[in-house]
Amino acid sequence: MTASRRMTAGRAARTAARTATRRAGIIPIALVTGGALLLTGCGDQTEGADGGSSGEKAELSSKLPDEIRSAGVIKVGTDAAYKPMEFKEGADIVGLDPDLAKAMGEKLGVRFEFSNGTFDGLITSMQTGRFDMIMSSMTDTKDRQEGLDDKGKKAGKGVDFVDYLSAGSSILVKKGNPDKIESVDQMCGKKVATQRGTTSHEILKTQTKKCVEDGEKKIGIEAYNTDDEARVRLKAGGVVADISDFPVAANAAKSGSDFEVVGDQMQSAPYGMAVAKDNKKLRDALRAAMDAIIEDGSYKKALEKWGVEDGGVEKAAINGGS
Repeated sequence: MTASRRMTAGRAARTAARTATRRAGIIPIALVTGGALLLTGCGDQTEGADGGSSGEKAELSSKLPDEIRSAGVIKVGTDAAYKPMEFKEGADIVGLDPDLAKAMGEKLGVRFEFSNGTFDGLITSMQTGRFDMIMSSMTDTKDRQEGLDDKGKKAGKGVDFVDYLSAGSSILVKKGNPDKIESVDQMCGKKVATQRGTTSHEILKTQTKKCVEDGEKKIGIEAYNTDDEARVRLKAGGVVADISDFPVAANAAKSGSDFEVVGDQMQSAPYGMAVAKDNKKLRDALRAAMDAIIEDGSYKKALEKWGVEDGGVEKAAINGGS
């Protein structure tokens, strides 16, 4: 699966060719809501892939920052409303990202502890020390790396990414595609839902500018805090489509009889785990752990479990987004 999630728009809005994915990255201004739920670590929440030997654990543990190794916990910010990547099942956060984190934790000898918040506030919350990292199907983009806002102006310190999956945006419509939508070019003058602050949101904003330039009406973009809300709106008939990352759209289509995916995926780009620029030791430890689970097959097993194996990568990369 190629999937696309959550990226920001800065350059994407300025350059049509910009690659992007679910949860594209406008540099977040809002903090994660005060009611963010701190959950037990992935090791306690999910059925993960097999871990490595104790020797491997010891070797990779030494790569972690001393304070994290001593605590035995990596605090992770996420927006658990993006099935199958991360979502809530009862009180637990489950999905591909938690499973990958659990497998990585077995290599590093630590527990990944997920905290749920609003997607477009995750980077700000990490920069203020609430989390050690973000793992939330976040698209790796140059704007996010450099801390730029959607107008290309410096708005923050920026982050580093450890890329671990390839993804692209897809169009979700009601079953039977009553409005005959096959691409964003057909959305001028129509209402379309998406998740706020994502790559998909940026795709729609870029397209609505094109609509105006071509003498057509703007797209009525309805941006929601979660993709679940966007799908509720689509199911009710208030919009003609919902644009989201392919894994999420595909899962929504397969999980019931309400929706279907149409057209081709757009702007494939890497999902990355985000860390602060001054936390390179954690960044490099995460990369080593990701490479280790790719090598031992834990990574492939997790991708197959959630039906996203087409988005797999051969090695983790640092700041591979454009």
